[in-house]
Amino acid sequence: MLPLQNIKVLDVSQIMAGPYCTMVLADMGAEVIKVEKLNGGDDSRQMGPYVNGESTCFSQINRNKKSISLNLKDERARQIFYRLASDADVIVENYRPGVTQSLAIDYDTIKAINPGIVYCSISGYGQTGPYSHKGGFDLVAQGMTGLMSMTGEEGRRPLKTGIAVYDIGAGITAVYSILAAHIHKMTTGEGQHIDIAITECGLPWFTWEAAAYFAEGTVPGPTGWRHRVSAPYQAVKARDGYLMLGCANQRTWERFCRDVLKRESLMEDPRFLTNHDRGQHVDELEALLEELMAEASVDEWLTLCDSAGVPAGPINNFADAMADEHYLARGMVEEMEHPVMGKMKTIGFPSKFSLTPSTIRSAAPLFAQHTDEVLEGMGFADDELSHLRAEGCIK
Repeated sequence: MLPLQNIKVLDVSQIMAGPYCTMVLADMGAEVIKVEKLNGGDDSRQMGPYVNGESTCFSQINRNKKSISLNLKDERARQIFYRLASDADVIVENYRPGVTQSLAIDYDTIKAINPGIVYCSISGYGQTGPYSHKGGFDLVAQGMTGLMSMTGEEGRRPLKTGIAVYDIGAGITAVYSILAAHIHKMTTGEGQHIDIAITECGLPWFTWEAAAYFAEGTVPGPTGWRHRVSAPYQAVKARDGYLMLGCANQRTWERFCRDVLKRESLMEDPRFLTNHDRGQHVDELEALLEELMAEASVDEWLTLCDSAGVPAGPINNFADAMADEHYLARGMVEEMEHPVMGKMKTIGFPSKFSLTPSTIRSAAPLFAQHTDEVLEGMGFADDELSHLRAEGCIK
């Protein structure tokens, strides 16, 4: 039995933040019914690359779900949605604020049908506030929150992160919020509305930056390949490339000097006595380290760091990461059978449950693959489905 096996989720979201949230819930056992619009479904279905005409983008983030298609502008389709919502535990949507009200599938409407519903809305700026009417995307969030002012190198063009960190962050925030609300419901019977804003979900991650700003008014700038507080905690150059070196505390720094570099004298250098001192002289420290580390290869330094207990690692490209023996041993690359694409690989599960491990029970669904199955389970006859389909109510 999976931990969320008795939870029913209606997923009225698309692209990334909402679908990531509902995929995690599905991976942990929830029954997720993805409700897609008639005209092409989730917009990520139109994002390549494609295999046999199916979007691999969609397939990577929608496993373990069922797909139905309803024209929610049609009253008959809304009635079907209401019947599904009447015994659902969770609804996840990521429309722009106001759209669910226009479709009459908003929290207040659903709450009247199912008072215990946990209803999660994910939007760019949230359901309230002066920007709530705007559409928001991950890229906008990276600029608005200050992240891009800290990413990259001083004096150079601001850089975004390599992945959609705010979209995924909003999905993760939604997951733990939904689980907390469900626990509350188990205790009290009360459902509630959860309001997640993509543009604010990552702000609590700026812990060191907030510490400096609220205490001293320090506005963080770009730190490039270095850390804001610790040194050396950064990329350093060896003879044949770069590695990441993490001397985040005094004990690790001393091990690095003594057991890796064989330069105990560095521990006595007044410029490098404490982490604060090293941070104040990071340019000199980096130049000195890279002069010393030019004597050996990345692999040689990593072997020495491992032996000394100094955190260090390679700077992999994605192909390197997906082939890493550690990730492979821990099941972070999984394989599933897709009905059209055939065998395909996907990212595995970062949480390792001792009793209820997550599993891939089904590949991402084809568009509207389960419409008949779900509606027949609700009591619709074949002729009713044919009639609704012919009139553009369902796909």
